[in-house]
Amino acid sequence: MGLKKAHGAGFDGKTVTLNNGHKMPVVGLGTWKSKPGEVAAAIKVAVEAGYRHIDCAQIYGNEKEIGGALKEVFAGGKVKREDLFITSKLWNTFHAAQDVRGALQKTLDDLQLSYVDLYLIHWPHGFERGDLLFPKNEDGTVRYADTHYLETWGEMEKAVDDGLIRSIGVSNFNSRQVTEVCEKSRIKPAVNQCECHPYLTQIPLLTTCEKLNVTFTAYSPLGSGDRPWAKPTDPKLMDDEGLKAIADKYNKTSAQVLIRFQMERGVIVIPKSVNAGRIQANFNVFDFELSEEDMEKLAAFNRPWRACVPTIKDPETGKVIERDAKHPLYPFNDAH
Repeated sequence: MGLKKAHGAGFDGKTVTLNNGHKMPVVGLGTWKSKPGEVAAAIKVAVEAGYRHIDCAQIYGNEKEIGGALKEVFAGGKVKREDLFITSKLWNTFHAAQDVRGALQKTLDDLQLSYVDLYLIHWPHGFERGDLLFPKNEDGTVRYADTHYLETWGEMEKAVDDGLIRSIGVSNFNSRQVTEVCEKSRIKPAVNQCECHPYLTQIPLLTTCEKLNVTFTAYSPLGSGDRPWAKPTDPKLMDDEGLKAIADKYNKTSAQVLIRFQMERGVIVIPKSVNAGRIQANFNVFDFELSEEDMEKLAAFNRPWRACVPTIKDPETGKVIERDAKHPLYPFNDAH
């Protein structure tokens, strides 16, 4: 089977129909790493450019500013609340059943919304409860909780019942974990949002999600070149000569090709930018299609390499290690 997905009735070119019937725009604006003072302007530019999907999270620290921008956008009359698809995410310190509703309500208050269209469990593993978003021991290691995500999920389902959330899903869950949620839940996850780009094509995980009828969303689709922990020796997807050659062939930017690569696979894609020109260009992806040959070329870039892995210096050896790898629910200990 080719990489280009044969889109059925659930895909109309600009939206994907989720497993609960709600429609989700295929291209959204990512807001991770968008600094306060920049993100409000980015939201306004994006809506003006045609975006109808904004991806947020409490841990990004900018939901209050996004809420102010959304209020202005709605007041301007160009779009109504029901025209926008807003995603947010439950942070790791709020996995305990008694903490889920409060965290969701804070997001709703900050965003100045009565509901979110999609609410995700940000990571399968939880941190210690409390006011600290990154509770740590004296040696710098994280203090964890053993709350299972199925406990968290039950509270998410209740929030759907109460009309605070339209769809629920997961983020950074591996194949085994997303399968478990599907098998043991009353309301199935609509989405699994994970890092995905040609250096990390995620084909096994994407295949699992397709079998489960869970829509896949790609974060860091451009390779997250602006991540704070990037090392000079790390691969730079946007500088890949093979990618540049394909972009030149279509008279498009490398970013536009990377976004279209996901769209052709039936994957939702949420490129982040605060630059007005790039925000507009990243949405200009509906007027071309990649050939099957070029899709295969891009898929062959797979290394697989993750840009977004939380790391820490091992207090005993001083070596950089995966921060959460010892937690039993850490997703990246599985191959996919």
